Amino acid sequence: MKKLLSAIAMFAILAQPVAIAAKETEPVKIAGPANAKGVTTVTVGAFNVGFIFESTDQTKASGGLMGAFGGTTKAKSELVGVTPEMMQAVTDAAYADFVAQLSASGYAVQTAADLFGHAALAKIKSQDVPLDINIALEKGSKGKATYYKPSALPSLLMIPGDFLGSGMSSIGMNMAAGQASAALAQYAKSAGVGVIDVVYLIDFSQQKRPGAFSFGGIEVNSGLSVTADYSRITLIAPSGKQSVITVKAPVAVEGEFVEKADASSGADKALQSTANVAGGLAAVAGLGGLGFGKTRKFAFTAKPGAYEEGAAKAASLASTMLIGRLGALR
Repeated sequence: MKKLLSAIAMFAILAQPVAIAAKETEPVKIAGPANAKGVTTVTVGAFNVGFIFESTDQTKASGGLMGAFGGTTKAKSELVGVTPEMMQAVTDAAYADFVAQLSASGYAVQTAADLFGHAALAKIKSQDVPLDINIALEKGSKGKATYYKPSALPSLLMIPGDFLGSGMSSIGMNMAAGQASAALAQYAKSAGVGVIDVVYLIDFSQQKRPGAFSFGGIEVNSGLSVTADYSRITLIAPSGKQSVITVKAPVAVEGEFVEKADASSGADKALQSTANVAGGLAAVAGLGGLGFGKTRKFAFTAKPGAYEEGAAKAASLASTMLIGRLGALR
């Protein structure tokens, strides 16, 4: 299971020399580190915060008497109570914090007006705001997320790698992402300025996803985190080449941000229990396990005020980690 980085643990990692931190599980993955060397003036071309509202995690159950308890174990989780105003507030706060941290780390941050007024961006259309994506999470897991941009940026742009969509609907978004990437690179070359693209995906539950399931099934806990693999910072250098730093261990904060409840009905549980017993009897009789598995549904309700504070805190911690690594590449 990917290790969650709490606020204390993450600051401990950041405080250690690189040589010492390298001995531990690396919290980020860096691609093209040399491309960031010498880049000190930047502009933020994209800053998108995604919010997962629904996820389905599953695994093949193993073991059991003569294969009687095979089948698929599923956990279906849904978050309610998060309004568009709450998501916009989190995104605006995360963006303002990111720019402040970027400036404090020694970067000269230019306003986005020159970028979006440049001819390279003239034909690049914004993605829908907000942007809904059916996302492919880890193997065997999928979800639905809504992305917001800061009020300070005129367009919601994404570049390849910022999301992993599932289904035919993502084809058009992938094409638009490719065009946006080319336009941002063109601006970086002509202006001699690095362009930064950031994407954070906020998760509301802490599932033990495929590859980390306990024998009894999927463990689902409440919490807020910036997810691994789907959160990253990309620097497009004046050379047009990229440095990409990807979060590899979820950055989590603990607190009373959401309320969790088992939403599985009594009828669902009874039906699954009966089916699993039938599967066991069939296996004993030599008929083979029927492999019904089990499904659990979990409902999460956001607490207004606390949810925004927790999500913004997780994003701030992620920014501290990513900007710290980016600055070290200069």
